[in-house]
Amino acid sequence: MNPTFNSVSTDASPQAPNWGAVTSMALGVFGLVTAEFLPASLLTPIATELGITEGAAGQAVTVTAVVGMVASLLITSVAQRIDRRHLMMFFSASLVVSNLMVAAAPGMTVLLIGRLLLGVALGGFWAMSTAIVIRLVPPASIPRALSMIFSGVSAATIVAAPVGSYVGELAGWRSVFVLTALLGVIAFVMQFLTLPKLPPSGSTSLKTLGVVLARPGIALGLIAATLVFGGHFAFFTYLRPYLEANIGAGIGMVSALLLGFGLANFVGTLLAGSLISRSLRFSLAALPLLMALIALLLVTTEPPLPVAAVMVAVWGFLFGAVPVSWSTWLARTIPDEAESAGGLLVASIQFAIAMGAAVGGVIFDMNGALSVFGTSGLILALAAIGIVVGVKPQPRISVA
Repeated sequence: MNPTFNSVSTDASPQAPNWGAVTSMALGVFGLVTAEFLPASLLTPIATELGITEGAAGQAVTVTAVVGMVASLLITSVAQRIDRRHLMMFFSASLVVSNLMVAAAPGMTVLLIGRLLLGVALGGFWAMSTAIVIRLVPPASIPRALSMIFSGVSAATIVAAPVGSYVGELAGWRSVFVLTALLGVIAFVMQFLTLPKLPPSGSTSLKTLGVVLARPGIALGLIAATLVFGGHFAFFTYLRPYLEANIGAGIGMVSALLLGFGLANFVGTLLAGSLISRSLRFSLAALPLLMALIALLLVTTEPPLPVAAVMVAVWGFLFGAVPVSWSTWLARTIPDEAESAGGLLVASIQFAIAMGAAVGGVIFDMNGALSVFGTSGLILALAAIGIVVGVKPQPRISVA
C-alpha cells in the first residue's frame, strides 16, 4: 500500500516512529478481521449444530457488519473525551469477550449478541486507526505504518478461512473461536505495553460527517465502494457452500482452496501499490469488472474443480487490491479529515458486508450459491460502470 497525504494535521506526530505500537495495532486488526470472517468458513458446522439454515448462520456476518457500520459513524463523537490508548485496549478486550460468547453460544441469540459486540470493536477500531497511526509515526513513515496495518488484514484473510475450516473439522467450530479470543488477549497485552497516552485531539461530531459527505464526489465514491465490497462479500460469504455442494470438494480441499484464495489475496495486496501508481481510476474500475467476469463464468460454465480453484484464487488476487485502492482514493480526496472520512468509508464497507451477507443468505436459501454469485456479478458490474462515469480520483499528492 502506498497512500499519499496532504494537509493532514501532524502536530502530535512524534520525531521517531513507534513501531511497537503500530505492530500492536496490526495485531488488533489481525484478530478483529479473523473473527469477522470466521463464520464464512464455518457456516455448515455452525448451522448443523445450532439447528438453523446456512443462510441464517450467515447473518452472524450481517449483524457484525451492521453494528460495525453504526459504531464507525458514532465512535468519534461518543468517545470524544476518551484517551485513544484506552479505546484500542477496549476494542481488543471486546474481541476476547465476543469470541468467548460465540464459542459458548447455546443458540442463535447468544451467537448474535457476541457478534454484535464484535461489530462495536471492529467499526470503532477501523474508524480510529488511520488517525491514531498518524500520531504514532512521523509524516514520512505514515504510508509504511498503514501498510503494516493492512498486512494484518491480509494475514487474517489467509488464516481465517482455511485454518478456520480445518481446525473446525478437527476440534469443532467452537474451538476456533476460543483460539481467536487468544489473539485478542495477545493484542491487548501488546497495546498495554506499547501504546502511549493518546488524549483526544480536536472535536468530531455527526455534523462534521455531513460536511465531509457533502464534498464534491465523496457521496458517489462511497456508493461505488459500497457496491464493490457488497458484491465481493455476497460471493465470499457463501463460497464454502458452493465449493461443497456445487463442486463436490471435501473439507481438506475446501481448506486448500480457501488457503489459495487467502495467499492470492495477500499477493494482490502487495502488488496493489504498483497498479495504483499507474492509474488509481483504472484500478478502481477494472478490479470489480474483472471480478464480475469471474462470477459470470462460474455461473454460466459451472467449471470442474481445478478450473474453479483457479477462478477463486484469481478473485482473491483481484480483491487484495480493492481495499488498498479505496483507501488511497480516500487519502488523496479527504486527507484533512482522517477520523471523519475513515468513519464514512468504514460505515460504507460494513453496510456492504451486511447487505452482501443478508441478501446473499436469502438468495442462497431460495436458489443456491450460483444465484448468489450471479447477483454478486451484477452488483460488481454496476459498480464498475458507476466508477467509470462518476468517480474522479485526485492526482497523487505528497506529504506536506
